[in-house]
Amino acid sequence: MIVHFSQLLKRAVLSVVLLMSGAEAYAHEMTMADLTMREVAPKEFVWSWGIPGKNTPISQDLTPVWPEGCVGDAKTVRCGERGFAGNLTINGIGKNDSAVILRITWQGEQRSTFTLTKNQPAARLFGSARDERDAWQVAQTYAVLGIEHILGGIDHLLFVISLLLLVGFRHQLLATITLFTVAHSLTLAASALGALTLRPPPVEAVIALSIVLVSAEALSQKDTLTRRWPGIVAFVFGLIHGLGFAGALKEIGLPEQHANMALLTFNVGVEAGQLAVIALAWLMVLASRRFTWTPTARQVILYVIGSISVFWTLSRIAVITG
Repeated sequence: MIVHFSQLLKRAVLSVVLLMSGAEAYAHEMTMADLTMREVAPKEFVWSWGIPGKNTPISQDLTPVWPEGCVGDAKTVRCGERGFAGNLTINGIGKNDSAVILRITWQGEQRSTFTLTKNQPAARLFGSARDERDAWQVAQTYAVLGIEHILGGIDHLLFVISLLLLVGFRHQLLATITLFTVAHSLTLAASALGALTLRPPPVEAVIALSIVLVSAEALSQKDTLTRRWPGIVAFVFGLIHGLGFAGALKEIGLPEQHANMALLTFNVGVEAGQLAVIALAWLMVLASRRFTWTPTARQVILYVIGSISVFWTLSRIAVITG
């Protein structure tokens, strides 16, 4: 039974390696599409997928449904007496893109930003830069985006899993995860509010390197500082991971009204997704108790995580130096 279970585990892990080996270096980014609109005359807009000046791919699965009274073609939208007001819906969210960022530049250079998701595929427009969404609507949208970001962020999840394998399900785990949460909440807030700005490529490289270091420490049998005080390591690297979360939030944008609510609930969503992963890992450990869980299985998992993160580290360093 021991050999049979170990072989199954190794095959499963190797399958994961094959699936993830083609992952892009920027593994923690969400798949988002940009819909850019500019008012060129009263109640008349030009629109396009992507951000002007950036080489962004055009989504083939997303279709805008303009508000009632507006008629659009491949490049322009013209609205009647009511103006650009009502519900703008994007069909197809969730197929290849987890969210659509709607960016509107009105006459007078006022700007509006809306985030549309599979659960909330419509934006309520009012014919001007006014944003009359209430705090609850903003909270729902950004909490879902936070959950989607952490669950889609392979590198962040591998760091959390490495911490679990380093600490184990002991009393230290709660303190370690709490310090990681506090740290990335601090830098997420500081960066989102403009108090801290760093270039994304170095941040992404250090995030990958943090996984390498923690997985290596988990494999080591030495009584190192990391093993004695894992919370310190979690806090230090949590500061960097928070900047990674902030990069995603910066692309999404914060609404002018209820910006603090959006920031708070995005972070709550990240934490909810993180806790869900920890709970799932705990259930898997409980379920595996009927098997003989060998040290070999744990080592294989850590070697896989370490190998993937080394690949990401080298790839992201190449982006910086290239």
